[in-house]
Amino acid sequence: MSSEVSARRDAKKLVRSPSGLRMVPEHRAFGSPFGLEEPQWVPDKECRRCMQCDAKFDFLTRKHHCRRCGKCFCDRCCSQKVPLRRMCFVDPVRQCAECALVSHKEAEFYDKQLKVLLSGATFLVTFGNSEKPETMICRLSNNQRYLFLDGDSHYEIEIVHISTVQLLTEGFPPGGGNARATGMFLQYTVPGTDGVTQLKLTAVEDANVGRRQAVAWLVAMHKVPEPRPGRLGPLA
Repeated sequence: MSSEVSARRDAKKLVRSPSGLRMVPEHRAFGSPFGLEEPQWVPDKECRRCMQCDAKFDFLTRKHHCRRCGKCFCDRCCSQKVPLRRMCFVDPVRQCAECALVSHKEAEFYDKQLKVLLSGATFLVTFGNSEKPETMICRLSNNQRYLFLDGDSHYEIEIVHISTVQLLTEGFPPGGGNARATGMFLQYTVPGTDGVTQLKLTAVEDANVGRRQAVAWLVAMHKVPEPRPGRLGPLA
Protein backbone atom coordinates (compact mmCIF):
# COMPACT_ATOMS: atom_id res chain seq x y z
CA MET A 1 0.00 0.00 0.00
CA SER A 2 1.43 3.37 -1.04
CA SER A 3 2.04 6.13 1.48
CA GLU A 4 -0.33 8.36 -0.50
CA VAL A 5 -3.21 5.90 -0.21
CA SER A 6 -2.43 5.37 3.47
CA ALA A 7 -2.51 9.14 4.07
CA ARG A 8 -5.90 9.44 2.36
CA ARG A 9 -7.27 6.64 4.51
CA ASP A 10 -6.16 8.32 7.74
CA ALA A 11 -6.88 12.00 6.84
CA LYS A 12 -9.32 13.80 9.16
CA LYS A 13 -11.03 17.17 9.37
CA LEU A 14 -12.70 19.21 12.10
CA VAL A 15 -16.40 19.95 11.60
CA ARG A 16 -18.99 21.75 13.72
CA SER A 17 -22.42 20.24 14.29
CA PRO A 18 -25.36 21.36 16.48
CA SER A 19 -24.04 18.98 19.13
CA GLY A 20 -20.39 20.11 19.14
CA LEU A 21 -17.06 19.78 17.37
CA ARG A 22 -16.28 16.48 15.66
CA MET A 23 -13.03 15.14 14.20
CA VAL A 24 -14.28 13.07 11.26
CA PRO A 25 -12.60 11.25 8.35
CA GLU A 26 -11.89 13.59 5.45
CA HIS A 27 -13.11 10.91 3.09
CA ARG A 28 -16.37 9.35 4.25
CA ALA A 29 -15.56 6.05 2.53
CA PHE A 30 -12.62 5.59 4.91
CA GLY A 31 -14.61 6.11 8.11
CA SER A 32 -14.50 3.59 10.95
CA PRO A 33 -17.09 0.79 10.71
CA PHE A 34 -17.65 1.29 14.44
CA GLY A 35 -18.64 4.93 14.01
CA LEU A 36 -22.20 6.13 14.57
CA GLU A 37 -24.05 8.86 12.71
CA GLU A 38 -25.52 11.75 14.70
CA PRO A 39 -29.22 11.09 15.39
CA GLN A 40 -32.07 13.29 14.24
CA TRP A 41 -33.29 15.29 17.24
CA VAL A 42 -36.92 14.94 18.26
CA PRO A 43 -38.44 18.31 17.14
CA ASP A 44 -39.06 20.74 19.99
CA LYS A 45 -42.71 21.17 18.99
CA GLU A 46 -43.27 17.43 19.47
CA CYS A 47 -41.61 17.41 22.85
CA ARG A 48 -43.85 18.79 25.59
CA ARG A 49 -42.63 16.53 28.38
CA CYS A 50 -39.45 14.77 29.42
CA MET A 51 -39.27 11.40 27.67
CA GLN A 52 -37.89 9.82 30.84
CA CYS A 53 -39.70 11.24 33.90
CA ASP A 54 -42.62 12.92 32.08
CA ALA A 55 -41.90 16.32 33.67
CA LYS A 56 -43.63 19.15 31.79
CA PHE A 57 -41.31 21.63 30.12
CA ASP A 58 -41.74 25.30 31.05
CA PHE A 59 -39.65 28.38 31.75
CA LEU A 60 -37.92 26.70 34.71
CA THR A 61 -37.80 23.13 33.41
CA ARG A 62 -35.82 23.37 30.20
CA LYS A 63 -35.53 20.67 27.55
CA HIS A 64 -32.27 19.09 26.43
CA HIS A 65 -31.52 16.62 23.64
CA CYS A 66 -29.36 13.56 24.20
CA ARG A 67 -26.54 13.67 21.63
CA ARG A 68 -26.56 9.89 21.25
CA CYS A 69 -30.27 9.02 20.86
CA GLY A 70 -31.73 12.43 19.95
CA LYS A 71 -34.59 12.17 22.45
CA CYS A 72 -35.76 15.06 24.62
CA PHE A 73 -35.22 15.19 28.39
CA CYS A 74 -35.23 17.54 31.36
CA ASP A 75 -31.91 18.58 32.89
CA ARG A 76 -32.20 16.03 35.70
CA CYS A 77 -32.57 13.15 33.24
CA CYS A 78 -29.96 14.41 30.79
CA SER A 79 -27.25 16.08 32.84
CA GLN A 80 -24.22 13.87 32.19
CA LYS A 81 -21.52 14.92 29.74
CA VAL A 82 -19.71 11.82 28.56
CA PRO A 83 -17.16 11.17 25.78
CA LEU A 84 -18.83 9.84 22.65
CA ARG A 85 -15.95 8.49 20.60
CA ARG A 86 -18.13 6.56 18.19
CA MET A 87 -19.50 9.86 16.86
CA CYS A 88 -16.04 11.46 16.85
CA PHE A 89 -16.89 14.29 19.26
CA VAL A 90 -13.83 16.19 20.44
CA ASP A 91 -15.30 16.97 23.87
CA PRO A 92 -17.73 15.10 26.17
CA VAL A 93 -21.37 15.72 25.18
CA ARG A 94 -24.70 15.72 26.98
CA GLN A 95 -26.38 12.31 27.16
CA CYS A 96 -29.34 10.73 28.91
CA ALA A 97 -28.63 8.22 31.68
CA GLU A 98 -29.20 5.16 29.49
CA CYS A 99 -26.97 6.37 26.66
CA ALA A 100 -24.31 7.61 29.08
CA LEU A 101 -24.01 4.10 30.53
CA VAL A 102 -23.42 2.62 27.06
CA SER A 103 -20.91 5.34 26.16
CA HIS A 104 -18.97 4.76 29.39
CA LYS A 105 -18.61 1.07 28.51
CA GLU A 106 -17.51 1.88 24.96
CA ALA A 107 -14.96 4.38 26.26
CA GLU A 108 -13.05 1.49 27.83
CA PHE A 109 -12.67 -0.08 24.38
CA TYR A 110 -11.40 3.15 22.83
CA ASP A 111 -9.10 3.98 25.74
CA LYS A 112 -7.64 0.49 26.24
CA GLN A 113 -8.48 -2.26 23.76
CA LEU A 114 -8.19 -0.12 20.64
CA LYS A 115 -4.57 0.76 21.44
CA VAL A 116 -3.77 -2.95 21.73
CA LEU A 117 -5.38 -3.72 18.36
CA LEU A 118 -3.50 -0.90 16.63
CA SER A 119 -0.17 -2.08 18.09
CA GLY A 120 -0.66 -5.58 16.72
CA ALA A 121 0.70 -8.96 17.81
CA THR A 122 2.39 -12.04 16.37
CA PHE A 123 0.36 -15.12 15.44
CA LEU A 124 0.53 -18.34 13.50
CA VAL A 125 -2.02 -17.74 10.74
CA THR A 126 -3.78 -20.58 8.94
CA PHE A 127 -5.88 -19.77 5.88
CA GLY A 128 -8.77 -22.05 4.99
CA ASN A 129 -7.88 -25.74 5.09
CA SER A 130 -4.15 -25.16 4.67
CA GLU A 131 -1.98 -27.36 6.86
CA LYS A 132 0.95 -24.92 6.80
CA PRO A 133 0.50 -21.86 9.08
CA GLU A 134 2.48 -18.68 8.47
CA THR A 135 3.97 -16.45 11.16
CA MET A 136 2.44 -12.98 10.73
CA ILE A 137 1.91 -9.74 12.59
CA CYS A 138 -1.80 -8.95 12.81
CA ARG A 139 -3.03 -5.43 13.57
CA LEU A 140 -5.97 -3.11 13.03
CA SER A 141 -5.47 -0.26 10.57
CA ASN A 142 -5.38 3.30 11.91
CA ASN A 143 -8.82 4.06 10.47
CA GLN A 144 -10.14 0.81 11.99
CA ARG A 145 -11.48 -0.42 8.64
CA TYR A 146 -8.99 -3.19 7.92
CA LEU A 147 -7.26 -6.10 9.56
CA PHE A 148 -3.65 -6.14 8.29
CA LEU A 149 -1.65 -9.38 8.27
CA ASP A 150 2.04 -9.07 7.46
CA GLY A 151 4.59 -11.85 7.05
CA ASP A 152 6.19 -13.18 3.88
CA SER A 153 3.00 -11.88 2.24
CA HIS A 154 0.52 -9.09 3.01
CA TYR A 155 -3.24 -9.43 3.44
CA GLU A 156 -5.98 -6.90 4.14
CA ILE A 157 -9.38 -7.98 5.44
CA GLU A 158 -12.10 -5.34 5.63
CA ILE A 159 -13.73 -5.41 9.07
CA VAL A 160 -17.28 -5.07 7.69
CA HIS A 161 -16.80 -8.30 5.73
CA ILE A 162 -16.03 -10.33 8.86
CA SER A 163 -19.13 -12.34 9.74
CA THR A 164 -17.88 -14.53 12.60
CA VAL A 165 -15.36 -14.09 15.39
CA GLN A 166 -14.86 -16.98 17.78
CA LEU A 167 -12.37 -16.76 20.63
CA LEU A 168 -10.47 -20.01 21.24
CA THR A 169 -9.56 -20.80 24.85
CA GLU A 170 -7.99 -23.54 26.92
CA GLY A 171 -8.09 -24.68 30.55
CA PHE A 172 -8.63 -22.67 33.69
CA PRO A 173 -5.87 -21.09 35.80
CA PRO A 174 -5.08 -22.57 39.25
CA GLY A 175 -7.46 -21.24 41.88
CA GLY A 176 -10.22 -20.54 39.37
CA GLY A 177 -10.78 -17.64 37.00
CA ASN A 178 -11.29 -17.31 33.28
CA ALA A 179 -9.97 -19.65 30.63
CA ARG A 180 -6.89 -18.42 28.75
CA ALA A 181 -7.26 -17.15 25.18
CA THR A 182 -5.11 -19.16 22.77
CA GLY A 183 -6.39 -18.14 19.37
CA MET A 184 -9.25 -16.91 17.23
CA PHE A 185 -11.34 -18.26 14.39
CA LEU A 186 -12.58 -15.77 11.78
CA GLN A 187 -14.94 -16.09 8.84
CA TYR A 188 -15.15 -13.38 6.20
CA THR A 189 -16.19 -12.73 2.64
CA VAL A 190 -13.97 -11.46 -0.14
CA PRO A 191 -15.66 -8.93 -2.47
CA GLY A 192 -16.20 -10.37 -5.94
CA THR A 193 -16.04 -13.99 -4.82
CA ASP A 194 -18.61 -16.52 -3.67
CA GLY A 195 -18.61 -18.30 -0.36
CA VAL A 196 -16.93 -17.61 2.96
CA THR A 197 -13.20 -17.68 3.74
CA GLN A 198 -11.96 -18.87 7.10
CA LEU A 199 -8.89 -17.89 9.03
CA LYS A 200 -7.35 -19.13 12.27
CA LEU A 201 -5.02 -17.12 14.50
CA THR A 202 -2.91 -18.98 17.06
CA ALA A 203 -1.01 -17.05 19.74
CA VAL A 204 2.75 -17.67 19.70
CA GLU A 205 5.65 -16.73 21.93
CA ASP A 206 7.28 -13.39 21.20
CA ALA A 207 10.98 -12.98 21.99
CA ASN A 208 10.33 -9.85 24.06
CA VAL A 209 6.86 -10.20 25.60
CA GLY A 210 6.06 -13.93 25.39
CA ARG A 211 2.40 -14.59 24.63
CA ARG A 212 1.01 -11.70 26.68
CA GLN A 213 0.70 -9.30 23.77
CA ALA A 214 -0.98 -11.88 21.53
CA VAL A 215 -3.46 -12.86 24.27
CA ALA A 216 -4.26 -9.20 24.99
CA TRP A 217 -4.84 -8.62 21.25
CA LEU A 218 -7.25 -11.57 21.05
CA VAL A 219 -9.26 -10.35 24.04
CA ALA A 220 -9.39 -6.81 22.62
CA MET A 221 -10.57 -8.08 19.23
CA HIS A 222 -13.35 -9.99 20.95
CA LYS A 223 -14.59 -6.75 22.57
CA VAL A 224 -14.93 -4.56 19.48
CA PRO A 225 -18.25 -2.64 19.32
CA GLU A 226 -21.04 -3.77 17.04
CA PRO A 227 -20.61 -2.19 13.59
CA ARG A 228 -22.99 0.66 12.83
CA PRO A 229 -26.47 -0.12 11.43
CA GLY A 230 -26.39 -1.27 7.84
CA ARG A 231 -23.23 -3.28 8.42
CA LEU A 232 -22.90 -6.93 9.27
CA GLY A 233 -23.93 -8.10 12.71
CA PRO A 234 -21.82 -8.12 15.90
CA LEU A 235 -18.30 -9.40 15.53
CA ALA A 236 -18.43 -11.12 18.87
